[in-house]
Amino acid sequence: MLSEQSAATVRATLPVVGAAIGEITERFYAGMFEAHPELLRDLFNRGNQAAGTQRQALAGSIAGFATYLVEHPDERPDAMLSRIAHKHASLGVAPEQYKVVHEHLFAAIVAVLGDAVTAEVAAAWDEVYWLMANALIAIEKRLYDENADDGSLRPWVVTERVEETADVATFRIRPADGAPLPNFRAGQYVSVGVELPDGARQIRQYSLSSAPGSPVRQISVKRVGADENGATPEGEVSSHLHAHVREGSVLQVSAPYGDLVLDDTDAPLLLASAGIGVTPMIAMLEQLAVSGHKAPVTVVHADRSPAEHALRAEHERFAGELADAETHFWYERPEPGHPAERTGLVDLSGVTVRPGTHAYLCGPLPFMRAVRTQLLEKGVPASDIHYEVFGPDLWLAQD
Repeated sequence: MLSEQSAATVRATLPVVGAAIGEITERFYAGMFEAHPELLRDLFNRGNQAAGTQRQALAGSIAGFATYLVEHPDERPDAMLSRIAHKHASLGVAPEQYKVVHEHLFAAIVAVLGDAVTAEVAAAWDEVYWLMANALIAIEKRLYDENADDGSLRPWVVTERVEETADVATFRIRPADGAPLPNFRAGQYVSVGVELPDGARQIRQYSLSSAPGSPVRQISVKRVGADENGATPEGEVSSHLHAHVREGSVLQVSAPYGDLVLDDTDAPLLLASAGIGVTPMIAMLEQLAVSGHKAPVTVVHADRSPAEHALRAEHERFAGELADAETHFWYERPEPGHPAERTGLVDLSGVTVRPGTHAYLCGPLPFMRAVRTQLLEKGVPASDIHYEVFGPDLWLAQD
């Protein structure tokens, strides 16, 4: 992996680079978008750029990758790389774009660190970058080949729209050309591209919320509102879908990607979600019901209220079709008529977590961190806890 000379240099300079990585990534994006405005217009999520979360995720991934290389010189952080590669493939990222990133990233490093970037330091971090980039390029090529995908979005027709809650709508879709439905695994997502009024083509990822054997595909989209302090803007694509997409509309959709998928196992399972993180869990539950899964399944979900719990009927129905399943729902604001539900945040202290459990988590990062901590305390190995982050993966950035 990393050469001994570069490993020593990276180890010595990690504190300096790590301390400046936020400023480096800010300069990097500013420089790249000035030179290539089409990337911000048609590829990168403008909302994440405005909120700064994409910069945090990039900083976390670079620092995390470099740290892993120096601490585990004979290994590679494949779990992290796989998650990034799946997201890149869903966006149609091409190998030549890594050269663009390299040019502007290293220009930002030199601009921020100045004379500290000696030839030796530059060579070491260049080695880190290309180890990461070439690994991602190889994984993404394999993913494209497996999906017979050239990275482009294709037209799909909306066959039905269902209002799940006040802020969540399900769109059932099929290929516009009548082609067979592509295979996917429960838990995966697709990218959806829309043209906005200013001419930009913005792309977002949405989990497929039905099992692979369903006769149509469906995505369930939550309309993202701006937060109260204005740090996070209103969701451009989700708002567009809610306002303009009806039966007969055509969406541009990618092949399915994502590495949060059910293992082929007879082990006990725990599926934990919060808010719109329920969508991949519904697909998993339906798949388990269809396949006749016999081992215990524990379903955990947290939401603001029963009325805001999207796909609740499916949550209960698919769990009820399993041989051995139990559901635990927590609501911040319980409603009359739901006396059996729990109030507040998820607390697994009274939930049986069986030996050998494999856990799948999806929801806001604080929720997943809390559930993961509780599962570790109950003896579930870290290797058996899998997660999906909607949006930039800030797990590493906040560790």
